[in-house]
Amino acid sequence: MNPRQQELAARIAGRRGAVRGPFRVWLHSPEMCERAESLGAFARFDCGLPEHLRELALLMAARNWDAQYSWNAHVRQAIEAGIPEAAVKAIAEKREAVLDTGPDQAFYQFCREILDEHFVSDETFARALDHFGAKGLVDTIGALGNFTMLGMCLNTFQVDLQADREPPFPDIRGYERVVPGADRPRP
Repeated sequence: MNPRQQELAARIAGRRGAVRGPFRVWLHSPEMCERAESLGAFARFDCGLPEHLRELALLMAARNWDAQYSWNAHVRQAIEAGIPEAAVKAIAEKREAVLDTGPDQAFYQFCREILDEHFVSDETFARALDHFGAKGLVDTIGALGNFTMLGMCLNTFQVDLQADREPPFPDIRGYERVVPGADRPRP
């Protein structure tokens, strides 16, 4: 690594414990790495959303992009932060999840619509706005955008899938989609 990459790696390791996952890729472009790390730190640690909703947004974006590394790195954290295991399983299986509270369900619906439909209905927007305010919704979109970029990076550069973990999604093996009931990946 050149001096700039070394400086960034030391800062990332200091904040996150080690340089792993996407940071090993992003360090190839120090300017991108610095900005991605800053946005990621905001989305994960500093935005106005409660921890359990930050983790829920991360899982939803990870599943949207089939980003197994992100999922495996955060699934326990999401459950420990208060996301029900049944909801986590439903997200992994691409089924409708049910959350415990009205605000949590409104957040889930808002994220699901923007990830799946690329738009949010007026009703969903109004309900989420009522619970989280404009700042909360802007922070949500920023977090989802960051987690989407993360999933794209992990999959494109085939970042280590943590071989000691079970594959989290029934339709993905490695970096390929599998046909249900088939023994091999779809061409």
